[in-house]
Amino acid sequence: MAGYRRSGGVTALVALTAFGLAACGGPSLAPLVNSGNSSGAGNRAVVAANSQGVGIAIDPDYFNRGACVAFPPTAGNRHLTVFLDAGHGGLDPGAVGTTESGRVIYEADQTLPVVLDTMTILRRDGFRVVVSRTGPTTVLRLRPGDVSGRLLTAQGVHDDVAARDVCANMAHANVLVGVYFNAGASAANAGCITAYDIARPFAAENRRLADLIQSDVLGAMNAQGWQIPDIGAQTDQGLGSSLTAADQAYDHLLLIGPAKRGYFSTPSMMPGALVEPLFITDPFEGSIAASSHGQHVIAAGLALAIRQYFASK
Repeated sequence: MAGYRRSGGVTALVALTAFGLAACGGPSLAPLVNSGNSSGAGNRAVVAANSQGVGIAIDPDYFNRGACVAFPPTAGNRHLTVFLDAGHGGLDPGAVGTTESGRVIYEADQTLPVVLDTMTILRRDGFRVVVSRTGPTTVLRLRPGDVSGRLLTAQGVHDDVAARDVCANMAHANVLVGVYFNAGASAANAGCITAYDIARPFAAENRRLADLIQSDVLGAMNAQGWQIPDIGAQTDQGLGSSLTAADQAYDHLLLIGPAKRGYFSTPSMMPGALVEPLFITDPFEGSIAASSHGQHVIAAGLALAIRQYFASK
């Protein structure tokens, strides 16, 4: 990862919630939750997660095993709760990219360690942290209409994202941050973007949070000499899922967007933003996203932005 990134402009943006629907497996992180489940095979995410200690599952009858889990602060107590969403998971691997070595990577596998690293930092800073998932699973306990074979249906994709808002609301979170990675039609598509919604009562707080995240995450990455392009903090209009006509008509990101009669009834009830620090379809940026160092750098930027958000309040 050392050195400066090659030149190249951003020529297109793909929808922030354009979900991949291929099947995706992986290890279980069930020991994080006080439900008595057995552990699975290990990778870096398991190591990072196990260092968090045992969390409290919020409504395990509604959410999947290892999903929607609350972790108390490990030093001090600010009496503030941060909800972190590790994008995609389980039957939804998200976008597919490659590293500079040619290794195929999946978005869901890279968002999780970023969230776990961010959680570690925030807990040490006195925050209670609730995460949408602790392992390679969906968040919702899927129902028959959510799955077709080993794929999520369009309804399943919708329901699983909506469940993340339900989790944040049940947890009484003070702020919500979604962590995703971007994908482009060309390997030349690159850069960091943070989305916020203006159709909410707390639109000004959404914008302030998004500006901080964009500045701090991008600053943390470029302090490494990576020269990641700045796409900026942008409204979420036009960035949502386009799997169905109803998705297109909604014209917002479901994770941070408003309610809409007949389409979405459980919006998040707190300020929020969604960051996509890198394009995993750019091999250079994909290599950063797939590295433990890159993931920790992004997490440090996120944690700084969240601290600044509450400090200014």
